[in-house]
This record gives sequence, structure tokens and C-alpha cells, in this order.
Amino acid sequence: MRKPVVPLPLPRRVAHALLHRLPRRGRPDPRARLLQLRALEAILDDAVAAQTPSDLVVAACGEPGPVGELVARTGGEQLMVYHRLTVRLQHLPLDGEPAELGQAAARLFQYHEWMIHEALSLAFSSRPDARTAAARRRINGIGAPADALRDLRETVRAMAASAPDAAGEPPR
Repeated sequence: MRKPVVPLPLPRRVAHALLHRLPRRGRPDPRARLLQLRALEAILDDAVAAQTPSDLVVAACGEPGPVGELVARTGGEQLMVYHRLTVRLQHLPLDGEPAELGQAAARLFQYHEWMIHEALSLAFSSRPDARTAAARRRINGIGAPADALRDLRETVRAMAASAPDAAGEPPR
């Protein structure tokens, strides 16, 4: 016969922490929201800082004639930067409105990554032809999504500034 499995009792400190330190349902912890917004703001700051070299790479890929290896190297680095930003964003625990903002940021990061990849693919095509050259000439930078990313950062920055501080008091 099998012995019945008896659950082990939780240590007193763990039980106390689970019952008393977790935020109550229905009442989001304002400090958690502030920390989420600040972390999201830091990621968006890094993304906006990476926009200038990304825009220069994409614009250089749209120039007629051969593209130098420095553009390819910088483009590869920028692809890694946006991929790392996407990974950081995925590992950031967000809920509620910050989660929606994080999803918007992820879409913009993916667009930046895609645009750099496509520009490099056109500039370093193994079989350049008239259609490839015409597509390259239409490339002149990241475009409107770069503005959208900067606007999103400003929105998150304003929300973090207006959020209650760590003591739970509203801003003055």
C-alpha cells in the first residue's frame, strides 16, 4: 500500500510573506507601476539613442553605387542592438497599461530591425538588377516609425513623472 502524500508545512516566514507582502487583488501596487514605467523608459531611451546610427545605415544603403563595409558592419551592430532591446523588453514584467506600451515598443523595435535588414539586403544583393537598384533609391531612412518611437518614449516619460513615487505619494 502506498502512503498518502502529506504536504510539508511552509516555513512561517514564507507563509507570512505570501499572505502580507503581496499586493491585494483589485488594488495595483503604485510602486510596481512606477518601477515598470522607469524600466520601460530606460529601454526606450536606449532605443532612441540607437536610432541615429540606424537611420544613417539605412540612408547609406539607399545611396547609388557600392556601399562600404563600414556600413555593413555598423548595420550588423545595429541589428544586434535592436534584438537585444527586444529581448530586454520581453524579460521585463509588465502588466496593465505599461504592458500595452511595451507591446507598442516591441512592434517598433521589430520594424527598426526589419528595416535595417532589408536595407542591407538590398545594398549587398548578390544579384543586383534594375528592380533592386530602384528599390534601393526609394530607401532614405527609418521614416515615421522613428518619430513614433520617440513619441512613445515621451509618453512613457510623462507617465513615469506623473506616477506616485515609491512612498505612494502623488507627484507635486
